[in-house]
Amino acid sequence: MPTPTLTPDQLDVQAARFHDTEAWQQIVSGWDLTTPGPLLPSSPGTAERLPVSPPADWRDLLSVPVDQLIADSARALPATAPRERPLPGRLGAILPDRLHSWRRIGQPEMRPSTHLAYARQILTEWGWQNTPYRLRNARGARCICGALLSAHRLGYGSRDTVDRAGAWLVAELRSQGWTGLIGPWNRHPGRTAADALALIDATISRAARAGQ
Repeated sequence: MPTPTLTPDQLDVQAARFHDTEAWQQIVSGWDLTTPGPLLPSSPGTAERLPVSPPADWRDLLSVPVDQLIADSARALPATAPRERPLPGRLGAILPDRLHSWRRIGQPEMRPSTHLAYARQILTEWGWQNTPYRLRNARGARCICGALLSAHRLGYGSRDTVDRAGAWLVAELRSQGWTGLIGPWNRHPGRTAADALALIDATISRAARAGQ
C-alpha cells in the first residue's frame, strides 16, 4: 500500500498538533531541567537537629549519581554530523523526490536533531525559498518544511522523525515568541535565508541537548 504524500502545509499543521499534545509538552517543558533543588527544613530548628557527618567519598558531594551525570553530558553533545553522502546535484533538486526513493533502502533511523542537520544541508546546497509556500520553486529551492520532507524522502529519517523534528521547530519558535505555524514564519515579510538557517541551528541545539 503506497504511503500518502505529505505536503509542507500538512506537515506544518501535523507538527503543531504533535507539539500541543500533553506528552510532547512534558518533553519540551523538561528538556533543560537537571535535578530538583534540595528540600529545605520544614520548621525552624530542624536543620540544627539533623545529623551532620563528613562525606566518606567525593561521590557523596554530588547531588545526582555519577551515571546520571555521564548520561546528561552525553545528551548535551552536539547532534551527530551527517554522514558524508552528498545530495543529488542541481538536477536532483528539481526532480520529483519520488525518483530518489531508492536512497531510503537500508537507511537507519536517526534523531530529529540529525534529521534537521540534513534539512539544513538541503537549504544550504539547494537554496531556501519563502514564496509561494510549496515543496520547491522552479529552481529547486525549499521552504523549511519542504526541506524536512525532502530530507525524509532522500532517506534521512522516518515519517515519525519528520514529525518530531517539526515539533522541535515549533518549540523553538514558541521560545522566540512566534505563536503561529512554521510556514507563516518562513514566508513572513523580510525573512531571509540566514534567518531560516539560524532557526534550524537553534532547533538542532535545543533537540540535541534534550538527547533527541
